[in-house]
Amino acid sequence: MSTVAYITTDVFTTERFAGNPLAVIPDARGLSDAAMQKIATEFNYSEVTFVLPPENPDNTARVRIFTPTTEIPFAGHPNVGTAFVLGRQTDIFGTTPGDRLIFEEQAGLVDAQLLRDGNEVSGAKIRVPGKLQVGGTIADKLVAGCVQIDPVSILHTTHAPTFASVGLPFAFAEVDGLETLGKARPNAAVFAEAAAHHKEDKTGFSLFLYTRSAEKPRHIRARMFAPLDNINEDPATGSASAALGAYLTSLLPAADTEVEVTIEQGVEMGRRSLIGLEVKKSAGSVTDVFLSGRCVSVMRGEVTF
Repeated sequence: MSTVAYITTDVFTTERFAGNPLAVIPDARGLSDAAMQKIATEFNYSEVTFVLPPENPDNTARVRIFTPTTEIPFAGHPNVGTAFVLGRQTDIFGTTPGDRLIFEEQAGLVDAQLLRDGNEVSGAKIRVPGKLQVGGTIADKLVAGCVQIDPVSILHTTHAPTFASVGLPFAFAEVDGLETLGKARPNAAVFAEAAAHHKEDKTGFSLFLYTRSAEKPRHIRARMFAPLDNINEDPATGSASAALGAYLTSLLPAADTEVEVTIEQGVEMGRRSLIGLEVKKSAGSVTDVFLSGRCVSVMRGEVTF
């Protein structure tokens, strides 16, 4: 039998046992694709990352991201958490880490900047590699059926329910307040209907519901449901948050602007998360999306396989 070390961290929080948990395998050399998938399934977190030496020595590492059921090209909280874990090491495959880490991923290069409290690494800020892509709209009745809410509570003030992506596609819908957001409960059968009708998300149908007040339009409360991907609810979804921030910024009338957004997620699960976004728009197009968050170390150990 062989063993491989792991470290877990809670991402997008400063409080242990809040935020979104992540398992990181800091040295995944020797693991097959099948072994990586089995380990990710065993942890049953929304994602597990496996760190390998970079193909280009100018980069820090190659990072593979697995959900309990499949490998994915990019996700937000795995990158923030992996940068946090590796940034606290004294050595990454023979190289001493600096404040900037560059990860090779299926979606492209991910540039991570370490955040520090004094001399201690406390989190990371990443540049999202994918460009904003906006897909088709989704019927209010279908969205409402997915989470068992009244269709009239879905707002069209800014946009209709719509697909958007900066690497992974999500369906986005704005609802009329915290009460409606709190009532949402996923219905897997209707999610399956939605997935059959909409092919933008090849792994299922992931729905990101959100609300915001007129007083604080850039502080967003959100929930994310993806029961077909074995995620009834996710406490923090960085890739969805990045896509929403990019999409909302693209709808602003100004051709050139910089917007800061905070997304609060996981409250209803008892795992409150705070996700920071900075979005830059130039000549009418979103050019840069930065995703940031704090992290807390939780566990370390070994997996036997």
